[in-house]
Amino acid sequence: MTFSICVRERYTGEDGGDQTRFGVAVTTRLPGVGTLCPFASSDGAVATQSLVNVELGRKGIEYLGDGLAVDDALEALLNADEGSAQRQLHGVDADGTFAFSGDECNDWYGHREGQNYTVAGNLLTGEDVIADTAAAYESDAHGDAPLAERLIDALAAGHAAGGDKREDLEVQSAALIVCNTEEETDDPYYNDLRVDASETPVADLRETYETAKRGYETILEKYAEDAEDGGAEQATEGETEGDGE
Repeated sequence: MTFSICVRERYTGEDGGDQTRFGVAVTTRLPGVGTLCPFASSDGAVATQSLVNVELGRKGIEYLGDGLAVDDALEALLNADEGSAQRQLHGVDADGTFAFSGDECNDWYGHREGQNYTVAGNLLTGEDVIADTAAAYESDAHGDAPLAERLIDALAAGHAAGGDKREDLEVQSAALIVCNTEEETDDPYYNDLRVDASETPVADLRETYETAKRGYETILEKYAEDAEDGGAEQATEGETEGDGE
């Protein structure tokens, strides 16, 4: 697999309480990466790649849900994995980060840990890919944009720096997932998106995001208008009944 980013962000919820959101995004020069690599929940985010072991991602999220710290959870999984030398595994939880690159991953490979994020990649054109991915996420240029949008910006920066070096593989993919700790809050539809087969996966993921976000906002607007119309009808009916008494 190519490169991915996992992030943790603190924010204030609608009730004024402290909340956390987790996100993960990935792109590669193979189809269907969204079924293999990214995992997220209200407890954290995990990415499994290189010679992929999907169970590392699934069980990693499960262990976080059981209360294990991300470094303990992912380290334990790697210790039990006979193929760990060929794996990359990284992630974040509410308090920590973890990143691992086995010494049998394919060049260029490596990872980076920031205060609230991890980035890892293999089969890349060079270290600039993960450096630029991290820098794009850390940048203030995107302002208050939703996390999903900023994750795509980070992937785009890594892709522009060279990305996956296997240029002979035209069919590619990309995916993102964002989850938060707020209860009884509907996640927007654009927080779990995949482009499974494309020659321009990051650009297509952005287009998919923008279209999904527009659709979500249209639905909110429509139902808000319907609620207002319903309230107006009830008020009118009440006035009519009152006049007849």
